[in-house]
Amino acid sequence: MITMVLRAAAAAAAAFAFGCALAGPALAQPVVDAPAGSLRGEAADGVDVFRGIPYAQPPVGWRRWRPPAEMAHWDRTRDATRFGAACHQPIARGESIYAGEAPTMSEDCLFLNVWTPHDAHDAPVFVWIHGGALNSGAGSEPMYDGARMAASQGMVVVTINYRLGVLGYLAHPELSAESRRNISGNYGLMDQVAALEWIKANIGAFGGDAENVTIAGESAGALSVMYLMASPKARGLFDRAIAESAYMISTPELRSNRHGDPPAEMVGLWLQGELGRQNLAGLRAMEAQELTVTALAKGYSPWGTVDGDILPEQLVEVFDRGDQAPVPLLTGFNAGEIRSLRFLLPPEPPTDHAAYEQAIRRGYGALADEFLRLYPSADLTESLLATPRDGLYGWTSERLVRRQARTGQSGFLYFFDHGYPATDEANLHAFHASEIPYVFGATDRTPPRWPAIPDTPLERGLSDAMMAYWGSFARTGSPVAQGQPDWPAYGEDRSYMAFEEGPVVRQGLMPGMFETHEAVVCRRRVAGGIPWNWNFGVLSPPLPAEAPACP
Repeated sequence: MITMVLRAAAAAAAAFAFGCALAGPALAQPVVDAPAGSLRGEAADGVDVFRGIPYAQPPVGWRRWRPPAEMAHWDRTRDATRFGAACHQPIARGESIYAGEAPTMSEDCLFLNVWTPHDAHDAPVFVWIHGGALNSGAGSEPMYDGARMAASQGMVVVTINYRLGVLGYLAHPELSAESRRNISGNYGLMDQVAALEWIKANIGAFGGDAENVTIAGESAGALSVMYLMASPKARGLFDRAIAESAYMISTPELRSNRHGDPPAEMVGLWLQGELGRQNLAGLRAMEAQELTVTALAKGYSPWGTVDGDILPEQLVEVFDRGDQAPVPLLTGFNAGEIRSLRFLLPPEPPTDHAAYEQAIRRGYGALADEFLRLYPSADLTESLLATPRDGLYGWTSERLVRRQARTGQSGFLYFFDHGYPATDEANLHAFHASEIPYVFGATDRTPPRWPAIPDTPLERGLSDAMMAYWGSFARTGSPVAQGQPDWPAYGEDRSYMAFEEGPVVRQGLMPGMFETHEAVVCRRRVAGGIPWNWNFGVLSPPLPAEAPACP
């Protein structure tokens, strides 16, 4: 458990011994004696924070692209007052609202951070998996600071790093040959599993309950949550799941060319050629940041790999059969997801109603009338924004709660439709990730170009409500907030919580939206050779004429 080490103030003998005079008040530094080793952190405002804790040994350099190795016990008390390095990633440039200060980066990046109430004992544990398209991000980002959530909800908050980009997800025949299981890829996912194993073994020392762990993430972090729910390697390491703006995309398979995705090993060979390297040794010889940036510039995209082991099957197949982790689930998406992700829009969108309708009828056939009802040509701009929003995030969110119910577990659906002056003036109402500052109570810790959230009673009240719902779900599996509406589970009435100026319970989110996109995905799955995500609306290839039986 946590013990307190007090620095005495300005004792003359100590000042002489250390060659300096100590001034100011005594500083309290919490020390944790965990199974992994002792850690010294910082204390403030009722919360103890431990930063930069190594949870695994990262394979670096010539050992690159191997599973994370168990971290050896350290004997001396380790300083845990500074964040560890972020994993290698491109440096964000331009005017992106998501860009922050460039982090210190290293291949030695497998760190996690813990915020815990001073008096925590068997407290629920909330593990945050950052987003960033599996290409960028870190658990040290200011918006993920867990102090307010830990203090207000009485729970232990953990954020993690995991390998990103080509260093985290490359599959390659030579890598598979090195593996006893003859597989490769998914290294970033293996890191996440290793972090959860470390938490299981050590979180009790921080006052957390290892038998009450919630995994949570947004965007690529929510994709990771689904991967963890589907992976046998993560079974038993968490007890609840939160997926914000998740997308259940078709996933490359290790050696099979299915659903329009080339085999992951072949992608590795292609990238090797693009980088002018003769073999795996040549890739391992490259400097890590150069490799990361150049691979991305050549068109490499990191995804999980269906390898029959870590990811046994496509996510849709795992969830259709009910083989995912049978845990309570909270999930949802935002009204303006694509307003900040306009690269997902068609590169040459139609500019007149007739061209739009012709493209939809060509792509959707018998489903075109229903599609045009949902996304009419009369409001072309909004329809173009809504189509990928629903095809990626809306369909996934509703699919998750429906499929989770088959396991006998409750699913809770939300729709974040909140804006404020800066977002609405910039045409960014309820944009992708805009719910995160409210969940963390971090409305004053957003990136520099993020539309500034005003410090008003309305914004503070919404954040307090969302923190309470998320905290209650992590604590009990049921989202409850004092003084706020009861959040019913998704059921036959399709109940969901709308976060507008405040929380409002509603039923029947976008009637026909889920059914239409489910029918599209079902036809593409059966037909084969067609990815079921990214190619929406005017980008849709012609669907098979017959509607197959769906699971």
